[in-house]
Amino acid sequence: MPTRLLATSALALILATPGFAQEMNFNRVAAFPVARNLPEAEETSAEIIAATEDGMTLVYTDSPAGSVGFIDITDPAAPAPLGALAVEGEPTSVAIAGTTAFVAVNTSADYVNTGGALLTLDVATRQITASCDLGGQPDSVAIAPDQSFLAVAIENERDEDLNDGALPQMPAGYLVILPMADGAVQCDALIRADVTGLAEIAPEDPEPEFVSINAAGEIALTLQENNHIVILDRSGAVLSHFAAGEATAENVDTAKDGQLVFDQSVTRLREPDAITWVDADHIAIANEGDWQGGSRTWSIFNRDGTLVYDSGSSLEHTIVEIGHYPEGRSGKKGVELESVVAATYGETPMIFVGSERGSVIGVYDATDPAAPVLRQLLPSGIGPEGLLPIPSRNLFVTANESDLGADGAARSHVMVYELQDAPAAYPQLTSAGMEQLTGWGAISGMVAGEDGLLYAVTDSAYGAQPTIFAIDPAQQPARIVQAIRVTRDGAPAAHMDMEGITLDGQGGFWIANEGRTDREIPHALYHVDATGAITEEVTLPEALLAHETRFGFEGVTMVDGTLWMAVQREWGDDPAGMVKLVSYTPATGDWAAVHYPLAAHERGWVGLSEIVAHDGYLYLIERDNQLGDLAAIKQITRVALADLQPAPLGGELPVVTPEVVADLLPALRATGGYVLDKVESLAITQDGTMWIVTDNDGVDDHSGETMFFALPPM
Repeated sequence: MPTRLLATSALALILATPGFAQEMNFNRVAAFPVARNLPEAEETSAEIIAATEDGMTLVYTDSPAGSVGFIDITDPAAPAPLGALAVEGEPTSVAIAGTTAFVAVNTSADYVNTGGALLTLDVATRQITASCDLGGQPDSVAIAPDQSFLAVAIENERDEDLNDGALPQMPAGYLVILPMADGAVQCDALIRADVTGLAEIAPEDPEPEFVSINAAGEIALTLQENNHIVILDRSGAVLSHFAAGEATAENVDTAKDGQLVFDQSVTRLREPDAITWVDADHIAIANEGDWQGGSRTWSIFNRDGTLVYDSGSSLEHTIVEIGHYPEGRSGKKGVELESVVAATYGETPMIFVGSERGSVIGVYDATDPAAPVLRQLLPSGIGPEGLLPIPSRNLFVTANESDLGADGAARSHVMVYELQDAPAAYPQLTSAGMEQLTGWGAISGMVAGEDGLLYAVTDSAYGAQPTIFAIDPAQQPARIVQAIRVTRDGAPAAHMDMEGITLDGQGGFWIANEGRTDREIPHALYHVDATGAITEEVTLPEALLAHETRFGFEGVTMVDGTLWMAVQREWGDDPAGMVKLVSYTPATGDWAAVHYPLAAHERGWVGLSEIVAHDGYLYLIERDNQLGDLAAIKQITRVALADLQPAPLGGELPVVTPEVVADLLPALRATGGYVLDKVESLAITQDGTMWIVTDNDGVDDHSGETMFFALPPM
């Protein structure tokens, strides 16, 4: 296959897509797959993470592997694996003083016979040097800023399958306080602080979840299922306690139904998970919910229990606007805010809030705790669990627990961000600024309009709400400015899996539908007017359908009154390694095709994801289905229109000779994340600029990250 590669220097210039004004911003510089520490493990996970005092080494807990992992971030843009250490039990949390890590390990036999240990671990030698019996199942560890003691939340978690998970379920949880001297814990001086009898909900069965210690040595503790917060001193005496109350999120989506409609209101108990001291008088909580709650909010309380701030649905709405909203979680807890941590960078106090299901981190300026200001949204891996500020190095780290490698999706990653004097690199596409809150995702096909806008379609992830989005690429980030719903007889068009769109030359569009007969989704072409109404439906001829597979049309384009469609993978009558480019002429009803030879590959499969006519050529996206370090083929190719001599279906087809014009892998690595697998959409403007978009699968087993970038004219 001939090759004509686009210069990467020009690529780097066009990839600069600032979201905020020129100021200090966090930008991701690296994504470390934790399987590099345990390459033979079937499942790994990075959950809670800590750093040595110099900020050069990360230590994280890996529950599925029963181990603690180590990462060298001397060069934050090139994290290096330092291996993993197996522990006897399930590691649940880690905190570090100097170069000594303290690892909480759950050794419980079951929910009734609970047990746990606190291991002392020398990070330099990777050796366990001591162990303290905690007496119950630990969940969170924190070290006092002056390193005079540490605290461990002993949850003794409930069995969610027993009596529908209702409390009480003994044994009760408690708080362990361990004095420290010269960097070592004094096990024989262990304090077991009783927190029973405080909460209104199941007071006899407290469920401690997360712990944080301020500079004065005061301990803030969440009792998640009890919906309660307790503040204690270093002796274990209760200084104050109060209910977390309930919160309301308005204009949210509460139905898992394949559409994004934000017209409901929910009021739920907060049931906070993570907690952090913001300053001497304020604490922030992430209201994930676990039993009867989960309000989609995060909150700040005064130490006396006075609520000073609640986010309501504001953070969820911004996550909606950048395409990270998990529609499949609408009936539960939406974006599910689980983690929160505070730190000061320079002179600016900041709060970081993690969305477990949206895989996004909200970065707030907390100068005024009563009115924190959202400054950024950072893309993370799937299921951010541990958040780690490292202000001394202007770094921030996330540990992302989900490992979906068994399903062909992303594995668990640790991601590193740097506070830079540079524009924010993310998001690259947003619907912010529209009159109505508009969710989006799963962009699967695109075309450049004559009005300077791009028009993109969503796939079956939003099958109950098929939509054409108009995008203004001149703004930074690019802006969705209109949502055109695709309808049939005035109702949302059913049985749609739109994978391609092109202009019809008369103000409307042609749409390619990728069929799946087993799901009653037809392989078809639809003619749609400017309002989104389907005016004509073209089914495929029997000569094609007789050999169908689930991987059908991926893209459609118009050439002199003839539509050309790319078939993603081989159908039953195709030779191995060959796919069809199919032509259809609406005026005559004629169908024909050529064969396109796919690139050779070692893993998975390779197919076509888009087709666009421009200036004498058909341009195509050719890609493999691999991601991360395994991704090898993500490229734009082209075929000269003059060489297209399609033959009738059912016989031997001529074979075209594609030319590689751009390797997309450098662009897909440019924002410091792992390489996304689904490069699905390409639009070419009149000046030859190529706009490329990735498909985020509707945030289903996906981080939700969407890359939207341009390659300059060739």
